Amino acid sequence: MNVSHHFPVLAVFGLSFGVQAADVPYHVAERFSIGGDGGWDYPSVDPRTHLLYLSRGTQVTVVDTASGKTVGAIPDTVGVHGIALAPDLKRGFISCGKTNIVKVFDLETRAVLASVAVGDGPDAILYEPSTQRVFAFNGRGKSATVLDAKTNKVVATIPLGGKPDFARADGRGNVFANITDTAELAEIDARAAVLKVRWQMPNCEEPSGLALDAVHHRGFSTCANQILAVTNLDSGQSVASVPIGKGVDGDEFDPESQNVFSANGDGTITVVHEIDPDRYAVQQTLRTQHGARTIALDAVTHRLYLPTAELWTDPSATGKNPLSRSTPIAGSFVVLVVLQEFH
Repeated sequence: MNVSHHFPVLAVFGLSFGVQAADVPYHVAERFSIGGDGGWDYPSVDPRTHLLYLSRGTQVTVVDTASGKTVGAIPDTVGVHGIALAPDLKRGFISCGKTNIVKVFDLETRAVLASVAVGDGPDAILYEPSTQRVFAFNGRGKSATVLDAKTNKVVATIPLGGKPDFARADGRGNVFANITDTAELAEIDARAAVLKVRWQMPNCEEPSGLALDAVHHRGFSTCANQILAVTNLDSGQSVASVPIGKGVDGDEFDPESQNVFSANGDGTITVVHEIDPDRYAVQQTLRTQHGARTIALDAVTHRLYLPTAELWTDPSATGKNPLSRSTPIAGSFVVLVVLQEFH
């Protein structure tokens, strides 16, 4: 379906009948069959080129979202977790969790430009454009390594006092990260490269995914106890706790629809609408596919991308999270494409 052909119709209906874009349900529109072996972690989208970067254990796979076809790869990224994109510098940065390095690559040629030693177990990674710095969050090291994205030099290492998970920049020179083992939200001053504060999230256990509403200064942390914890990023106060699905990892926020999307490993997306900065409601629970627990938003097309695969679970294995006991079936890796059902 060519969504752009339907936008004028929606505008007419919106004027005539009061239909709001936020009210339109979402659906799984496409499935990109990527194949290959192994697991996956955080995807990233370049909204300029609409290229999707997928972490695949030992390499980053690059997919053209217009065709759903693989167009390239960055090899030898052992233990890859995340990919941070710096379009203004035409560079990308990959956290290689098993080798404790960040690999720098050229966005156009995909050639590796540098390998930079960071802390122990780099996981989440982001580019902060106002300072042109990269922040690699070291899970085992309980710290953040700060790189100058122009020179690839380490600027600082910031102790965080706990194990960081996903992180986001707010566009105002601040970086926020979930601290999963203490259930806190940490705020970092990007220019000073120091930890400013850690806020407790009282209703949240083991926060993983993080999304931001930068305009209204709200943070959305996905929690293992099936809660989306909403935090006021100015005061650190808990604003709301919204129910979500099981096995969550990542989430996204779309400023246009004012919707938060929680990617749940139980095979659902919980769509939470921001009525206003202090009020939230579950708008939809969308069936996706078991294991689709990480997510990326193309902020231009408003399409969501969720990697997953067919999973085999050992019935004799033990562990709190069923997904941690599951093994991807070779060749079954796919990317789900989710968008709104405009008619």
